[in-house]
Amino acid sequence: MSRTARTQEEIRRFLSIAPLQVAELDLDGEEVWLHPGPGSPPVTSGEVFVLVRKRGRPVGTLLGRVPPGADPRSVLAPPARDLAARAGEDRPQAPPAPPPATVVVATRERAEQLARALDSLLAQDHPDFEIVVVDNAPVTTRTRELVARKYAERVRYVTEPVPGLAVAHNRGVAQARGEVVAFTDDDVVADARWLTELTAPFTADPRLGCATGLILPARLSTPAQVLLESHGGFSKGFTPRTYDPFHPPADEPLFPFTAGRFGSGANMAFRTGVLRAVGGFDPATGAGTAARGGDDLYGFVRVLAEGHRLRYTPQALVWHHHRDTWRDLETQAYGYGAGLTAYLTALLVRRPSLLPAFLARLPRGLAHARALTARRDADATGSPGDHDTRTHPWPARLSRLQRRGMLHGPLGYARARSALRTDDRRSR
Repeated sequence: MSRTARTQEEIRRFLSIAPLQVAELDLDGEEVWLHPGPGSPPVTSGEVFVLVRKRGRPVGTLLGRVPPGADPRSVLAPPARDLAARAGEDRPQAPPAPPPATVVVATRERAEQLARALDSLLAQDHPDFEIVVVDNAPVTTRTRELVARKYAERVRYVTEPVPGLAVAHNRGVAQARGEVVAFTDDDVVADARWLTELTAPFTADPRLGCATGLILPARLSTPAQVLLESHGGFSKGFTPRTYDPFHPPADEPLFPFTAGRFGSGANMAFRTGVLRAVGGFDPATGAGTAARGGDDLYGFVRVLAEGHRLRYTPQALVWHHHRDTWRDLETQAYGYGAGLTAYLTALLVRRPSLLPAFLARLPRGLAHARALTARRDADATGSPGDHDTRTHPWPARLSRLQRRGMLHGPLGYARARSALRTDDRRSR
């Protein structure tokens, strides 16, 4: 079979993937509360992706099937209780008082999605925070008008004319008044305790430089969304973890260069002074540049390289609206590959002292890259509710695009740096 024919067959299988409902089920003693996911309709019969909470605390996800005519809560509660029991009966202490925070949301021509995100951010239970919207290289006035009309007294609006996510984030960092600066995207819905849970660890640990949180799918209504979540999505699991550069984790031989294990840019926070001290994000990385991505990964490793800790906390939850189409997945796969090697290039260019550590890990890194882009077969017992197993094979075309992106990353980074220098000369 030719490559074209194989790709056509992969697309045919892809289009046969059925949608899933998204819901939350909260266990509080004998009480069981079932709610649809953000923006989802009430749960009916069919397959359901369920976030299981225990007294409001996220503990895991599962995939359930509700028979026609059955009560969804009665069907989903038993497996949810089993999952919660496996998660343990610990009662975590209430987090310490969170520090003052700034939330930065970079956006570009997505006013409708931005409004949904801002509504959820303004409902946060954090006692002391501000929101800064950075309008990146706008071509219309829609974002400015939205903020002025609906959020003027509660949200600060700034523009960043140079395109690129890292540049926009740096603009937000420059505007931040909070001790901690948190970042999320315009296509998320933040859980009401997101900001408190994400920033409280900075109070508890003076060496903490960065924190990341849990990202789950807001919808699984298209084949692209289901396929991505079936292969892990953006989730890093439900076990809190602290990464300390002075005590490298034994199960992470590539540490700290496997930055994708730490979290994602849609749910991250930094101690503001620490992020400013390392120069912020590399402006030649990120979406909107020739590098295509990697700005968040650069930030994680840059902070760790300065001796600060990084904390992953699954209690800090945002719901992400995954891309909708096959073409979106193609773009995403290529961008992930490019962003991976672009951020590594940026690190070595801006922090050459990391080169010996990088070279020592290079053989294992190449093996990791091959595994990362290999065809991943389906697992008949897996589901989007089990983030390390698969119900659907990962198409070989997407793996090829990711490898091509990896080859492009260093060149893309060089082009992005050149473009920034050109823009700087023109602005003088």
